[in-house]
Amino acid sequence: MKPAHTGLAVLVAALWGVNFVVIDIGLAHFPPLLFCALRFLLAALPAVFLVGRPCVPWRWIAGVGLALGVGKFGLLFVGMNAGMPAGLSSLVLQVQAVFTALIAFAFLGERPRPVRVAGMAVALAGIAVAALDETGEGGTGPLGAFALVLVAAAFWGVSNVLTRKASPSAPFNFMVWSSAVPVLPLLALSLLFEGPARDARALSSLDAPGIGAIVYVALVTTLFGFSAWSRLLRRYDASTVAPYSLLVPVFGMSSAALFLGEPVSPLRWVAAALLVAGVGLTSLGAGLRLPGTVRRRPRAAGASRAVTRAPEACAARSLPLSERSSFQGRGELRAAGPPAVGSRRSSNEADADL
Repeated sequence: MKPAHTGLAVLVAALWGVNFVVIDIGLAHFPPLLFCALRFLLAALPAVFLVGRPCVPWRWIAGVGLALGVGKFGLLFVGMNAGMPAGLSSLVLQVQAVFTALIAFAFLGERPRPVRVAGMAVALAGIAVAALDETGEGGTGPLGAFALVLVAAAFWGVSNVLTRKASPSAPFNFMVWSSAVPVLPLLALSLLFEGPARDARALSSLDAPGIGAIVYVALVTTLFGFSAWSRLLRRYDASTVAPYSLLVPVFGMSSAALFLGEPVSPLRWVAAALLVAGVGLTSLGAGLRLPGTVRRRPRAAGASRAVTRAPEACAARSLPLSERSSFQGRGELRAAGPPAVGSRRSSNEADADL
C-alpha cells in the first residue's frame, strides 16, 4: 500500500478503536438496537437526499447495509450491552480479518501470499493472548456475549467482501445509501425485543452525552470511517486491507483503560505488541514473494466483466443533486463513466488506473 493509504488505514483503526468507548457510553443512555438504529438514521439523513445514488446494483447496497448494520453492529451493541467490556470487544471483533480472507478466497479467488498469512498468524496470536488474559481469572467477558461479538465479526467479513465485489466508484455515496437500509429492520427489532416503552423513555431523556455518542458513531466512524475503508477495499485486495483492522484493539484497549478504567495487564501489552508486529509483517509482505513465484498483477474491479449500464446515467446518479444538471449531456460524463456497454478492458488498461 502507498504511505498515504497506510496512514489512512491506521487513522480509521484509531477512530474505530475509540468508538468502543463511545458505544459503551451510548449504551448507558439507549437500548442497544435502538442506539444502533439511531446511528444509521443519522448517517443516512439528510445525506441520502444530498448525494447521488451509488452506481452499483441495489443488491450490493442492501447486502452491505444488512450485513454491516443489522449483522455486525446490531450484534455488537447487543453483546456489549450483555456484558462484553469495550476493550475485549475491540479485540474479539478483529477476527473479521480471518473471516474476510476466507470469504475472499472462497468467492473472489484472492490468495494471500505466505508472508501475509504468517503476519496474520502473528497478529491472531496476539488476539489469542489478550483473550486469554481477559477471560482467565478475573475476566469479565460472559460466554454468550463473547459469541455475539464473534458472530458480529463474521458479518463484518461478509460486508468487507460485498463491498469489494460492489467496488463503488463513490464510496461515500455507497455508505450513505447503505446506512439507510438497516434503519427500519433495527427499529422493528427494537420494538419487538426491547419494547416501545423502553425506547420512549430513552428518547424522552436525551442529554448531551447521549447525543454526542450518536453523532460520533454515525458521522465519524460510519460515514468517514467506512467510506475510507471502502475506498481502500476498492483499490486493494481484501486480504491486504483487512489486517490493518487488527490495530483497532490497540486503540480500543488503550482508550478503554484511559476513559473507562479497564485494566491493561503486562500480558495485554504483549498481545498488543504481537498485533502491531503482525500488521507490520503483513504490510511488508505485500512486496515480497517466495523464490520461483510470479507476481500476479491486481485486476481492477469490473475489468473482466461486461458493464451493462449506460455511463452517462451512471455517472450522473453518483453526483450530488446540485451538480447533476450542469453535467447532463456534456463530455465530462462520458469521460467519468465506466466503459461502454459490452466493452471489456485489457489488464494493462486496468492496471493504469491503479
